[in-house]
Amino acid sequence: MAAEAADVGADSYEGGLRKVARVVLLDPQDRILLLHGHEPDDPADDWWFTPGGGLEGDETREQAALRELAEETGITEVELGPVLWRRKCSFPFAGRRWDQDEWYYLARTAQTATRAAGLTELERRSVAGARWWTCEELTRAHETVYPTRLAGLLRRLLDEGPPARPEILDTEIA
Repeated sequence: MAAEAADVGADSYEGGLRKVARVVLLDPQDRILLLHGHEPDDPADDWWFTPGGGLEGDETREQAALRELAEETGITEVELGPVLWRRKCSFPFAGRRWDQDEWYYLARTAQTATRAAGLTELERRSVAGARWWTCEELTRAHETVYPTRLAGLLRRLLDEGPPARPEILDTEIA
């Protein structure tokens, strides 16, 4: 879960929580793009997560979602949709505890080649790559994925479309 925080810099905080924008990026085949992260000093402690990161300065969550997506994947040709889910989470990473308020935006793209050219130094040490997953592959996966119910959330999204209002996910504390 920790590489989710690897882009810390001049991030925005509210009430002690780091404000984060994440992207549920789907391609024309309804595959979702996930990044493969790990503890900087322990590649065996790994997980998969959606692109995204903390807000910088006075940028909006939408601006942060698009910036982070471009930095972490090189994908800029996207149609950003509504906020699907919101969650609060807390986890250890790179020697500290991260407390985050995350908003997950739906986005679609036909651009499937990835190139992580804008990673921070910490991200370069903790992000091992990216992969497009089908919903079925995600459901069968034995790897750790965040948020932990992503396979079911994705299945519902593909079956029913985006929720009328953002769904509040259970708080995750690791």
